[in-house]
Amino acid sequence: MPFPCLLAALALFLSAQQPDTLNPPAAAPTNYVLGPGDQITLTIPALTAEFSDKTFRVETSGDLALPVVGTLHASGRTVQSLQDDIKDHLRPILQSPDVVLTVAEFASQPVSVLGAVTQPGIRQLQGHKTLFEVLSLSGGLRIDAGTTVEITRDLKLNPIPVPNAKLSSTGQFSVAVVKLKNVMNASEENITILPGDTVFVPKADIAYAVGSVAKPGGYTIGEDGLLSALQMVSLAGGVERTAATDKAKILRLVPGSTSSRTEIPVDIKRLMAGKTPDIALQPNDILFIPNSGAKSAGFRTIEAIVTAATGLAIYGARL
Repeated sequence: MPFPCLLAALALFLSAQQPDTLNPPAAAPTNYVLGPGDQITLTIPALTAEFSDKTFRVETSGDLALPVVGTLHASGRTVQSLQDDIKDHLRPILQSPDVVLTVAEFASQPVSVLGAVTQPGIRQLQGHKTLFEVLSLSGGLRIDAGTTVEITRDLKLNPIPVPNAKLSSTGQFSVAVVKLKNVMNASEENITILPGDTVFVPKADIAYAVGSVAKPGGYTIGEDGLLSALQMVSLAGGVERTAATDKAKILRLVPGSTSSRTEIPVDIKRLMAGKTPDIALQPNDILFIPNSGAKSAGFRTIEAIVTAATGLAIYGARL
């Protein structure tokens, strides 16, 4: 399957995994490891007055203060382990203590997911999670997502276990860039994400088609970084019947500028006939094909073309 199809499938699959990612269920597996900030509830039928409708927070020290039971160290322990320990502490006063521990709020395993994801922000890992699963927790990829994802990890937690991991400029963090298609294919790059990690999905490089094309818009440039003028015309659904294909031009940012553009003439008619070499587009290029009837009043200046391009929809399809 070509990479564009893989990326599109990844975005769709991830977005379908978490229908309620902003309000995840409170239930936690019994092997969930508690940490500072987590809040729990206890259901103990014999002690409803002391525990019913109450929450208890694991302190920064890792301790958990409970009525009747006393103070227990909770940080670093699983839900099952702490639940069993509470039962043991209650045996002197209850013959067969019935205890159910539930995590009411997860707060000890944060990971920051930023960039071109549907719901960027801080997520709680709630146990073992792969990079694929963390992207899913954030609602999946946006249509303008790039082809890679960057992970940053505190070196205190050991370097990121991928071959290209490097040290940050400060020497305090391990940084790795992995390909999204490898993550989808369950390769070794689909690493386990740890609490405190930052996951960043950069936006894709985009070029635009404006004017007399069937589907004006921004089109993401693929993993190989190549997108030609003819490919752009194809992605944009072809030219309209009244297009002045011999008068097209590429508006390209001047190096070092964020607004000034130079005009590069392009004869799409000759390109389509194979009479002249195709032209590679660069990120933020605008391919403008005017109307032969000179009726494109809104496109008489470079500024008008740029304004029109940046206001168009972004499409993820790539050749």
